[in-house]
Amino acid sequence: MGTENYNRHDHSHSDTEAAVGVDRNAFSGPLTVSGPLNKRTGRKSAQFYIPDGAPGSSSSSMRSNGNDDYVEITLDVRDDSVAVHSVKTAGGADVEDPELTLLAKGLEKRSSFGSSVVRNASARIRQVSEELKRLTSFSKRPVGRLDRTKSAAAHALRGLKFISKNDGGAAWAALEKRFDELTRDTGGLLPRSIFGECIGMNKDSKDFAGELFDALSRRRNITGDAINKAQLKEFWDQISDQSFDSRLQTFFDMVDKDADGRITEDEVREIISLSASANKLSNIQKQADEYAALIMEELDPDNRGYIMIEHLEMLLLQAPTQSVRGESRNLSQMLSQKLKTTHHGNPIRRWYEDLKYFLQDNWQRCWVIVLWIGIMAGLFTWKYIQYKNRAVYKVLGPCVCIAKGAAETLKLNMALILLPVCRNTITWLRNKTRLGVAVPFDDNLNFHKVIAMAITIGVGLHAISHLTCDFPRLIHATEEQYEPMQQFFGDQAHNYWHFVKEAEGYTGITMVVLMTIAFTLATPWLRRGKLNLPPFLKKLTGFNAFWYSHHLFVIVYVMLIVHGIKLYLTKEWYKKTTWMYLAVPITLYACERLIRAFRSSVKPVKILKVAVYPGNVLALHMSKPQGFKYKSGQYMFVNCAAVSPFEWHPFSITSAPGDDYLSVHIRTLGDWTRQLKTVFSEVCQPPRNGKSGLLRAENQEENPNFPKVLIDGPYGAPAQDYKKYDVVLLVGLGIGATPMISIVKDIVNNMKAKEEEENALEHGGTPKNKSAPTSANNFRTTRAYFYWVTREQGSFDWFKGVMNEVAEMDKNGVIEMHNYCTSVYEEGDARSALITMLQSINHAKNGVDVVSGTRVKSHFAKPNWRNVYKRIALNHSGSRIGVFYCGAPAPTKELKQLALDFSHKTSTKFDFHKENF
Repeated sequence: MGTENYNRHDHSHSDTEAAVGVDRNAFSGPLTVSGPLNKRTGRKSAQFYIPDGAPGSSSSSMRSNGNDDYVEITLDVRDDSVAVHSVKTAGGADVEDPELTLLAKGLEKRSSFGSSVVRNASARIRQVSEELKRLTSFSKRPVGRLDRTKSAAAHALRGLKFISKNDGGAAWAALEKRFDELTRDTGGLLPRSIFGECIGMNKDSKDFAGELFDALSRRRNITGDAINKAQLKEFWDQISDQSFDSRLQTFFDMVDKDADGRITEDEVREIISLSASANKLSNIQKQADEYAALIMEELDPDNRGYIMIEHLEMLLLQAPTQSVRGESRNLSQMLSQKLKTTHHGNPIRRWYEDLKYFLQDNWQRCWVIVLWIGIMAGLFTWKYIQYKNRAVYKVLGPCVCIAKGAAETLKLNMALILLPVCRNTITWLRNKTRLGVAVPFDDNLNFHKVIAMAITIGVGLHAISHLTCDFPRLIHATEEQYEPMQQFFGDQAHNYWHFVKEAEGYTGITMVVLMTIAFTLATPWLRRGKLNLPPFLKKLTGFNAFWYSHHLFVIVYVMLIVHGIKLYLTKEWYKKTTWMYLAVPITLYACERLIRAFRSSVKPVKILKVAVYPGNVLALHMSKPQGFKYKSGQYMFVNCAAVSPFEWHPFSITSAPGDDYLSVHIRTLGDWTRQLKTVFSEVCQPPRNGKSGLLRAENQEENPNFPKVLIDGPYGAPAQDYKKYDVVLLVGLGIGATPMISIVKDIVNNMKAKEEEENALEHGGTPKNKSAPTSANNFRTTRAYFYWVTREQGSFDWFKGVMNEVAEMDKNGVIEMHNYCTSVYEEGDARSALITMLQSINHAKNGVDVVSGTRVKSHFAKPNWRNVYKRIALNHSGSRIGVFYCGAPAPTKELKQLALDFSHKTSTKFDFHKENF
């Protein structure tokens, strides 16, 4: 190949020649640049030669084989750009070295130049020389710093996706259709402002999508704020490109706004703010300056003032540091195969398997429901037969039998419905007896609702039978037919008013009306205020309406007793059995209410600390009344007369039994909680000394104007049974983390007590903490997995102290904590890529997570619950795991079903317990 020498000051051959500026000091040896420049295509074929053995050269990275001393880089030199066409050895073989290829691709920067081809080519080839300088220094770095292994590349590929999924042609077809719809009124041009909407990004990512649009436009030298369909297709091809290099280059271009191949601290700061905004991470947005400096410090140790594309690559190619304990690929594969649903060809066998699993999982509920239904069926049948043999049957027929049979079940159910809400009784039975083995106390409210449905059916049968059958028959009966009824109903009635004006009539109608109001306002849609109603009707719904309407049952029970005494067809007192059914339950419930009122008045509490946290959470720390004993996971009722003297609301206790105070964290969701926050905010001051909490007050002596608070409890809850299990999985959704936090604190306190007890026994003494929550001998829990899922970054401030304490104390790895922030896009999304990098750097250097502000590293998006169960099943094969969930009802079905699936298909058994609010 011939050699041409070019003089960069000679512009007489500007159409055919390009100037080359190479600093020879970058190499310890000659550098040969040779090759012709094609006049038609503008393509320059140049050979860059670094002698074998020269300092800065690398025979492994610069030479494809032992016979080739040259690397040939073919460039497309045009008026506005220089693009790499190929990188080959002098022998014509492709260069497979990824580092050299990546650096060569870094030359493909677009920028605006003058009209002179010479100046354009000169500037671009000078850039080639600069890149070659970096190549020599880049090859000197320690081997292994950049790992291009398959696993590392796969990890990196998960770290830069600009779209959630790529369906190839199908995806473009949908995108093209969306483009046509969005550009119908814009003349076939897609504005930058709706680019994100067109490619499928949500409104929160509008700014991020705009920056992506700008980066893609810069690379193609597109000016203006709109593109046509052909340009969108080019954009889409790059966005959906599955190669890591393409994704990396796109992301780099987004940050590198001036397209100079370097990222400055200002550009890093801007992309941090953009990513934080897209992921609703306000705290990171406020600290963008600090985090930009941190990234520059990590990736630019030589203080050059910029970072290059290879630095981002090295960061993305870092393999995950956390490995799953006890899990191997083979075991995971075996488990996945074992969990596949088995489809039995025989329908009888399939039905048998389903029934067997159902009974195994629900036998406690089944026997209670079967017993209850059996008793109702027996009472209904007994009454039906009884009235069928009476004289009234000839006139009233089967209708009276149905009405009286339904009435008998109503007596039973009106008595039973009070028992599930006798909280003190249930808590005592749960704690002091072994009935919990056979009786599902956790389902007390569900049983309460089931009985309410049975009451609705019973009222319907009773009222309809009387109103549409019995009364019309009595009104239209002949004198001869009515004569036997004279002793029961008096003179024959001529209309319905005759029955309504009697005690039996008006008490029955009153009960139906009051029960209808109470049942309607207790439905989830109205109790939670989910229906979009007019303002005047909206005021009649919500928790307060539900709470007050439920107390109408005091009137209902009075009417029921009167109704049961004034019976038409029964005159003997001992046959009027309504009061007999109700006597014990009403007495028990009345005693419950008296105990609650007495206990709350004789055990006043003092407010020790108040704080209002992000996410509208009010934290109250109170003094613990003498003798107030509770278990982690239990709850108590709180009353504040300044808000409402009659309303009591339940909240999980977030302090641990070993703490010397009581605490609750209250999310302001309804009228009562909003008013409670308001009355406490009026006496609180802004936080001092950088303490967390938007408002804070400590020591009631300094704040005598605190509203008076009464408490009632504690009461039993599903989570209190966690000590029955050696291994527990604790799942909290949003404010549902409150009972789990108490459990975590209790485990930590028990760890302290156990360690202290062991040290004391070792030295022949006694433990200093005699009030330790439990003995080392009877504390079973040896492993806990805590998953907290929340939408808002500020939520982590609620329990920051607890999480830091656990991370610091738990040196044996008893508690594994996982925080999930669902406002952040899932791992792999380019919108969260920089947040992931920042998180890794900050946690490695300072031990603090940038999302939660704690020592516990946060995850993004929602957990993959199947993988969570899989890990635990593999780590604790053959064990029984207690799964405790508290939060909104939405994830309950999935968590419960997974617990059943893994229990049926593996040797690990999962017992699922839930507490919805």
